[in-house]
Amino acid sequence: MNEPPSSPIVLDISDSIAIVTFDRAAERNPLSTSLLDDLDQLLRQLGDNDNLSAIIFTGSEDVFLSGADIRELATLDQSTARAFSQKGQALMQRIADAHQVTIAAINGYCMGGGIDLALACDLRIASKTAVFAHPGARLGIITGWGGTQRLPRVIGKVKALELFVTGRFIGASEANDIGLVQHVQALPLDFAITLVRSLP
Repeated sequence: MNEPPSSPIVLDISDSIAIVTFDRAAERNPLSTSLLDDLDQLLRQLGDNDNLSAIIFTGSEDVFLSGADIRELATLDQSTARAFSQKGQALMQRIADAHQVTIAAINGYCMGGGIDLALACDLRIASKTAVFAHPGARLGIITGWGGTQRLPRVIGKVKALELFVTGRFIGASEANDIGLVQHVQALPLDFAITLVRSLP
């Protein structure tokens, strides 16, 4: 089953596995407000599907997710920023609470809120060319979608603080070394599907 090609999210369900593909590579797959709403609605539907054993998130071309839409962030005031943060937090928590196995098959650039989404998943598998960063400090902002809590739990407080403060980019090998991802594979989506099918 596929969503219309015009959608920024493409859904494919096969053999009890839902594959959610972010398909706006030309725009670097931003997590815009409209995409957050679409993804939340989709996850509600998938969560009600007892026939699904796993939900796999992946990106298109060389981008997994670039995080929040910077153009939208620039328009936020104190009130709307809080609402935007709560919207993202609720979405990430919905992923974390899913009864299915959730996997981020990270095919390329994974920035800011994209890392937050990956951290909400049970497993993270990166391509050999994947690149990670939480660059908010360079922009005078910091993630409000749960990453400040989840990242230290996954990689430790000291390393998480370093990545938040410096905003530096790390490759797949370092991400694996520090525990941000569990596997590095040439074809992370294929590996994720094979892994799910091997589960009891």
